[in-house]
Amino acid sequence: MAQIKKTIITNKQNPTQAKTTVSATLNKTKTTEHKGLEFAFGKENYRLLLVGLGFLLLGYILMIGGGSEDPKVFSDKIYDFQRLTLAPVLLIIGFVIEVFAIMIKPKD
Repeated sequence: MAQIKKTIITNKQNPTQAKTTVSATLNKTKTTEHKGLEFAFGKENYRLLLVGLGFLLLGYILMIGGGSEDPKVFSDKIYDFQRLTLAPVLLIIGFVIEVFAIMIKPKD
């Protein structure tokens, strides 16, 4: 514990004004001692993180495939709606949910 004392004398020529004493005490105690162990995120944050992770996994899974069995033959399956539109949209939604889950303040 550190204590700081400051004495301020205002206008030495005027005797009616007295000394002003300012005392400040700095307590260097950890907040975790008083409140116990706290997590960085709340339950809502973790739920949103899992939902975002689900969107990301689904988006990556939908991108899989589309190739042909024979490397000499070209397959048009690579240009499906699923791989070109749906999977990237799911990935963007997943990343937005993840950022939102990290940024919101946990409710106590």
